[in-house]
Amino acid sequence: MISSMGMSTDPHILVLAGGLSYERDVSLRSGRRVLDALRATGLSAELRDADVTLLPTLREDPPDAVVIALHGATGEDGSLRGVLDLCGIPYVGSPAAAARLAWDKPSAKSMLREKGISTPDWVALPHDRFSELGAVAVLDRIEDRLGLPLMVKPAQGGSGLGASVVQESAALSAAMVGCFAYDSTVLVEKYVTGTSVAVSVLDLGEGPFTLPAVEIVPRNGVYDYAARYTAGLTTWHTPARLPAEVATEVSTQALAAYEALGLKDLARVDLIVDPTGHPHVLGVNVSPGMTETSLLPLAVQAAALDFGKLLTNLVTQAIKRGPN
Repeated sequence: MISSMGMSTDPHILVLAGGLSYERDVSLRSGRRVLDALRATGLSAELRDADVTLLPTLREDPPDAVVIALHGATGEDGSLRGVLDLCGIPYVGSPAAAARLAWDKPSAKSMLREKGISTPDWVALPHDRFSELGAVAVLDRIEDRLGLPLMVKPAQGGSGLGASVVQESAALSAAMVGCFAYDSTVLVEKYVTGTSVAVSVLDLGEGPFTLPAVEIVPRNGVYDYAARYTAGLTTWHTPARLPAEVATEVSTQALAAYEALGLKDLARVDLIVDPTGHPHVLGVNVSPGMTETSLLPLAVQAAALDFGKLLTNLVTQAIKRGPN
């Protein structure tokens, strides 16, 4: 599905990676892999951090396009994309408003639910309300409403940082406190047992399509930061070991989530398939990891696509589209 899209001049591409989020190290690994893949196709590409030197560089030597390999707020909350819009620089990926919506999990889940897409029941709780209303009383109401087990995770954030599964009432308070270290608002979600899958969605100019679903099997049962980026702690199966009709429905729901949130170019949709075969969308990532253990590259490999050519196609598309 990758077409040959020639460029009249040799474009200069800037790959942004690093930043100041908790996911800096992962972002740098993603950025280097993207850089190597682009250069392998013959493109002129440079890796830069998102620091105080970035804006002067964009003004003095604007690139033809930017590939955002930043994770965490800098790359996913829409703010950097808004700055690139102000600078008139094209970039690969979703526009600022869509990224902002997808980044905030409660807002994204509300939009998904509004569009009829299944997502587990949840409550979002800012730290101030948690303190003001009394932790014990609030936790009792959460448990009454959602039951156990529960998934506790930052309302904004990625890479599994601050996320934990709560099996017993006594563990909920500590899970909340630990999560508040990563965000001022916690998302408490009904925990759905089943098969964890990630579906990467691409649009190379002819409409969005899905890559083979990746099944995620963490050794300790929770796909947290360590399980994502430590060799041996997670097993992946691509394509996911799902019945054909369930795999089709998983792809359908991933595409629906992508379109409901107004995303563009590429994204990863995380889902859980319950024991009845029904998929539930957990969240969407507009700046998926590109490391050797990241899910989108695994899906690209399973689809027998060339990672570098795919990225080059997305870059060419962004240049032709121009600034937002």
